[in-house]
Amino acid sequence: MSERIFQLFKELNGVPRPSWHEERVADWLCGFAENHHLDYQRDDHNCIVIRKPATPGREQAPITVMHAHMDMVCVAEEGKAFNPLTDPIESYIENGWMKARGTSLGADNGMGLCMALAVMESDSLEHGPLELFVTTNEEDGMTGAANIKPGFIKGRRMIDLDSEDYDTITTGAAGAYLQNHRLPLKREQTPEELHYYKVSIQSSTGGHSGVDINKGRKSAVKEICALLDKMFQEDPTMVVADITAGEANASIPARASVIIGKTTAEGLPAEGVSECEKPESIISRTSVMALIRAIGRIPYGVIKMSERMEGTVETSNNIGVIRTQEDHFHVTTHTRSFINTKMERIGKEIADEIVQNGGCSEIVMSTPAWQERTDSEFMHLVEQTFEDVLGFRPRLVEMHFVMEMGYFVERFPGIEIIPIGPRILEPHSTNERVEISTIGNIWKVLVELLKRLGE
Repeated sequence: MSERIFQLFKELNGVPRPSWHEERVADWLCGFAENHHLDYQRDDHNCIVIRKPATPGREQAPITVMHAHMDMVCVAEEGKAFNPLTDPIESYIENGWMKARGTSLGADNGMGLCMALAVMESDSLEHGPLELFVTTNEEDGMTGAANIKPGFIKGRRMIDLDSEDYDTITTGAAGAYLQNHRLPLKREQTPEELHYYKVSIQSSTGGHSGVDINKGRKSAVKEICALLDKMFQEDPTMVVADITAGEANASIPARASVIIGKTTAEGLPAEGVSECEKPESIISRTSVMALIRAIGRIPYGVIKMSERMEGTVETSNNIGVIRTQEDHFHVTTHTRSFINTKMERIGKEIADEIVQNGGCSEIVMSTPAWQERTDSEFMHLVEQTFEDVLGFRPRLVEMHFVMEMGYFVERFPGIEIIPIGPRILEPHSTNERVEISTIGNIWKVLVELLKRLGE
């Protein structure tokens, strides 16, 4: 069956599906349901539920829900021609891992989705009534989950296939507070007497701004603003025409670049510098310094480790991107915490800093933290299934990434949710990869679990 899962994944990765642009992949999923004569429903946010009847003799079992999200974080290596709205993801297998050529892979959460689709199309598996629940925009606001209607799914036992730790069951997830910020900028006439350069930096390997935030990776947003501040101090006549940093709101920013004007090349970094054409306009120094001040005061990285969960980040913040627009800088921040009040307080402090520098902020997402019972009958069944099928009992962990479960608990009273999945490393980056052997093993667990839940 693994080959079929890979085939489905290849088909899925041929359908562009960045966050906020899920129309085509939603169409593809509806087509899948129609081709297999399965009932389905699609809501106004392109979330989909596909329903499959029980195998004969198991009709009276409670409905089991499989869940995944259809969108992915699309990032590409510098210099790679890639349009996430039109171009497919090219995957390949190397040394037991599936990777992508120059882009993120989309195994988060495409691999889990394809495992569920393989279940839905199979005529040989034993199971009770099934619902496949697929949400949109999980990676950049969770607007699909946030707007889901209470009656959209009927089942109250959910197997979430969005976990990235193969030998664990996720029992809790941090909340998330995603904000868009606008810092106004004033444009000025381009000086004629200066030479113009593009200065680029590769600060880190990037990565997931939740699970990788405690790995000590530098932020390209912080690095580029610190570099600009230093260069201004060394050369007060320098001008700036553009600042671009980061790849996606939910990623640790790996790359950044600025376009500057100087009388000479003296003081430029030794690497990452190329001459460029004279820009149409420059940005006032006052505007650039306001951005530098704000970024300098916004926290990045781990803010506090958990006292309750050893080795787990409790609270963190990431600055995702800087984009230079016609009349403002666009900046995003992503605050995470297991304590909702602390997360909201830090988010407000960041917004206050933006206001003090003449800007404004908008809350894009405020997702509650989530915690599952670890002593339930459902949990014990999943643990026992892992032990019987794979020979080990999975660890129960709470993770510093954001999941949609907080919304599901609010919308579907009484629901129990257990996330499982194959081993995925460095999601949201061009180093994203999934371990092949763990796909087959999680598939075995999923098949046996569905059988036991249908008894």
